[in-house]
Amino acid sequence: MHEMAIALALIEQAEKAAKEQGARAIPGITVVVGRLSGVDPDALRAVFELAAEESLAAGATLEIELVEARVRCRKCGKMSRPEPPFMTCVECGALDVDLECGRELYIKSMDVDVEDGKSEGGVSNV
Repeated sequence: MHEMAIALALIEQAEKAAKEQGARAIPGITVVVGRLSGVDPDALRAVFELAAEESLAAGATLEIELVEARVRCRKCGKMSRPEPPFMTCVECGALDVDLECGRELYIKSMDVDVEDGKSEGGVSNV
């Protein structure tokens, strides 16, 4: 299950950004996951708590925003949301499409508790 390695990498990245802000804890992290990223959101949720142990994110909530696959057709120019695994234009059925989104995997934002005890929301696009 590669979701554990992904969770550990996300936490490492979040901790680095949080420490730069003088944070003492990360109570929440929002992650964007594309449907075609190869990451199983349920598996990521399942391992996140374990991966976060003994880090600034211990006890943090994990929010996952799923991004559907979207393609732009090179034939008709329309944008559509195909049903994976078939990456065809929904409008004209062409196979010649460019994937516009659906492979994302990044931290969108996180909440941090800073040294003075105040909660700061939204360290974005870490």
